[in-house]
Amino acid sequence: MENDSNSAMISRYTSRQSKFNQTLNDSKLNSMLVFGPENINYLTGFTGNAAYLIASPKKYILITDYRYFERAQQECQHCDIVCRDRSSETLGACIQRHLPSGDTGFDAAYITVNLWQEIATTLDRVLRPITGLIEQLRTVKCEWEVTNIKKAAAIADLALADMLGHVRLGVTEKELATELDYKMQKLGSDGVSFDTILLFGPRSALPHGKPGNTQLKEGDMILIDFGAVVNGYRSDMTRTYVYQSATAKQQHMYETVIAAQNTSLELVKSGTNCIELNAASERVLFGAGYEEYAGKGLGHGLGLHLHETPFITPKTHFVLQAGNVITIEPGIYIPELGGVRIEDDILVTHEGFECLTHAPKQFIVE
Repeated sequence: MENDSNSAMISRYTSRQSKFNQTLNDSKLNSMLVFGPENINYLTGFTGNAAYLIASPKKYILITDYRYFERAQQECQHCDIVCRDRSSETLGACIQRHLPSGDTGFDAAYITVNLWQEIATTLDRVLRPITGLIEQLRTVKCEWEVTNIKKAAAIADLALADMLGHVRLGVTEKELATELDYKMQKLGSDGVSFDTILLFGPRSALPHGKPGNTQLKEGDMILIDFGAVVNGYRSDMTRTYVYQSATAKQQHMYETVIAAQNTSLELVKSGTNCIELNAASERVLFGAGYEEYAGKGLGHGLGLHLHETPFITPKTHFVLQAGNVITIEPGIYIPELGGVRIEDDILVTHEGFECLTHAPKQFIVE
């Protein structure tokens, strides 16, 4: 863990495990079998794969194998490490051997039916499927988490500024996307937050399209959605540009999306329901005539996972709290014409918000 004292790290995981222990008690559970990599990371500090965590107020036990055993010993906090011999013991048998007595839940959103059936046939009890317990704790970020997201956002800002210098007639989507990814990692990102989305012209109407060999032409819109990673924490930013000159329609789409984002941001603070944010954006988008083409949902939580609780949709009853990190990303997507999305990472505060992404929002690039 870079720039993080050992005592601070120990305190962080002690606090997280203590809060989760209370959550288990409140849910009338003696223990929980955790499968989600981000959930395991959050509770123990382990950043690898092929790991399974048994969490209980008495003890935290991480089960892995020889590939990750030493790494787990180095990274895990307040956790016993079990190295399972995969050739002589099934995962179910190993879990059964270490599972404490009493009611147990399992992290149901992160396991395949096939693997769960293999495990369940070995256990001496029926485990309760559980979703959202750890994710709920993860919604409020501590200062260390916010610092990492800010660093990831700052890397993305710098990388985008550099990449815009490579925009030219005839450049391909793939070439710019590769340039952006390379620059983020050169600036210190641990990788990419997700597969970079970079699309030209009519292809910009694909909300999650894949960069291809399409070449840039004058008047093309350029949609760029990307992020960096620091200590596992992600940024997520979208900017949309038009190359050299914009039509009146393109300009109207862009100004409408900016207005929708600003209108929503005016409401962001602790105590606001996510439904209110989404409704504010929709009023602007629909009122400008884009109801048929507006993106479904305004944003999402951000942290160890790209898409975390809360999800800002017309049906999401989630009241914002100080420490939530969310995205605000209204969009308009018109097939055969193009799309516009503007996305920023937002830290919710008691009185309002702090914007963590700072790349300029000019529309025309040359």
